[in-house]
Amino acid sequence: MKLSQILTIPIQNAVQELFDVTLERVEFQITRKEFEGDITMVIFPLLKVIKGNPIEIGTKIGNYLIENVDTILRFNVVSGFLNIVASDDYYIDFFSQIKDKSNFGFVAVNPNDKAIMVEYSSPNTNKPLHLGHVRNNLLGYSVAEIIKASGKKVYKTQIINDRGIHICKSMLAWQKFGKGETPENTGLKGDKLVGNFYVEFDKHYKVQIAELINQGKTEEEAKKQAPIIVEAQQMLLDWEAGKPEIIDLWKTMNQWVYDGFAQTYKNLGVDFDSYYYESNTYLLGKEVVQFGLEKGIFEKDADGSVWIDLTPDGLDRKIVLRSDGTAVYMTQDIGTAIQRVKDFPDVGGMVYTVGNEQDYHFKVLFLILKKLGFNWAENLFHLSYGMVELPSGKMKSREGTVVDADDLMEEMTKTAEKISTELGKLEGYSEEEKSKLFNTIGFGALKYYILKVDPKKQILFNPEESVDFAGNTGPFIQYTYARIQSILRKADFDTSTLNAAEALHPKEKELIKQLELYPEVIQNAANNHSPALLANYTYELVKEYNSFYQSVSILGEENLAKKVFRVQLSNKVAQTIKSAFQLLGIEVPERM
Repeated sequence: MKLSQILTIPIQNAVQELFDVTLERVEFQITRKEFEGDITMVIFPLLKVIKGNPIEIGTKIGNYLIENVDTILRFNVVSGFLNIVASDDYYIDFFSQIKDKSNFGFVAVNPNDKAIMVEYSSPNTNKPLHLGHVRNNLLGYSVAEIIKASGKKVYKTQIINDRGIHICKSMLAWQKFGKGETPENTGLKGDKLVGNFYVEFDKHYKVQIAELINQGKTEEEAKKQAPIIVEAQQMLLDWEAGKPEIIDLWKTMNQWVYDGFAQTYKNLGVDFDSYYYESNTYLLGKEVVQFGLEKGIFEKDADGSVWIDLTPDGLDRKIVLRSDGTAVYMTQDIGTAIQRVKDFPDVGGMVYTVGNEQDYHFKVLFLILKKLGFNWAENLFHLSYGMVELPSGKMKSREGTVVDADDLMEEMTKTAEKISTELGKLEGYSEEEKSKLFNTIGFGALKYYILKVDPKKQILFNPEESVDFAGNTGPFIQYTYARIQSILRKADFDTSTLNAAEALHPKEKELIKQLELYPEVIQNAANNHSPALLANYTYELVKEYNSFYQSVSILGEENLAKKVFRVQLSNKVAQTIKSAFQLLGIEVPERM
């Protein structure tokens, strides 16, 4: 039982007996570093119902706790804060409860609870995944894993934008300039091959626009009349009409892209339980519009277009059906959300991992779904995130605009190799072991650097900085884990027995206090959809462990009971690092 749970009832009893006041809720916080204490009770809320000096009130409650709670040794009061010191026995008892618990911090899924669906990635099939997709995938995957660890059933999904004029641009360019190129005969990943033809289309399109402008056309006229864009638009019409040769080409080129994406996802370490395709969902939602019209939620304009007026809610009017009867993205998203709940009836909420440029779109979507009367619409969350940028000139593609995800991952591995080699940490490694280690460090650096930042904030990603072996980085945490594994390998004595009679060193106590926070951090990270909370907790745990490592002897300790305890404590820290990093999608090396 946590210290806050142990103290809640005694504090409520103290307030009742001492001041004749019923205290519904006790407010606790972590004791500030400059004061002695293991937990702090905030006195200020009591001043609303108890007249008096907060220091006097805190002192009376503190004395009551010492007299009535065996766990409490002493206290101090600073202003309106009661800092409480617990006995070593409490921490030794807590550690004995968790030291062999393999799922420490995790909550078992309640089969009666509703599931959460987390959407992430959701790319276009006309180009490879890029740096923005990397943050999207890492965030979505980690949030899904954290929510799962917090005790919820989770489905991971994505919707693939596999239709539209942008797809036809790649298809048309391949027809015109492809010369039969395939991933097999070029050795290129399918998504990169298709992406190259998207760029090729754009090159020819710009040339044709320039030619038409030279002939006297306005820029707007030239953009519409360029022969290549006219052909692409015709191809889209042919696709929508189901023309067999266009559908066949579309299927072939999309499959090239899917195969390429699958390889990137595997390298990135993310997965999905279901896939939705815009080619299947773009008609969804149209029947919901009719339902909304009948209920008076939507309204039809004179030209036949259908709208919803959200001005009373502080938003604007939003179109949900064009005058020609075609759906808009909003309609499609409404239909897709409803379809997902049909496909997975136990879903009671959804998380959409999409960049912050779509903030308004999701406000509108969620509000419309609520107005349509879906209960699960109360549990929709837009995991909005900021842009990722790189220092000027680093790892940019030949076009100078997009950072390819595969190129980024390869560059991270090379950066890890360069820095590891310079530090001379590779003695005794085979070439295969080196390669795996560089991969683990490079990917760990990339993922941690991105996930340690609050999702809402923009990131300036510096590859060299991310692979630093000191500071708040993935490699620093990985190195601490590997250091502990080295200690465990050298511990050639029985470490199975815990001697609870030993007094704790202050550094041991601080480390156990940090471990005690882990279950709460998982819950907070899940509730806030923020892997950053978990990442930075792990860094604090590692800092605490390194301070412990520098302050006490572990394997050199002469007292066997202390030595065994310190090895056990080191092992639990390592297990917690590994557990937290798994939730972030990061591997840890056994040696480094």
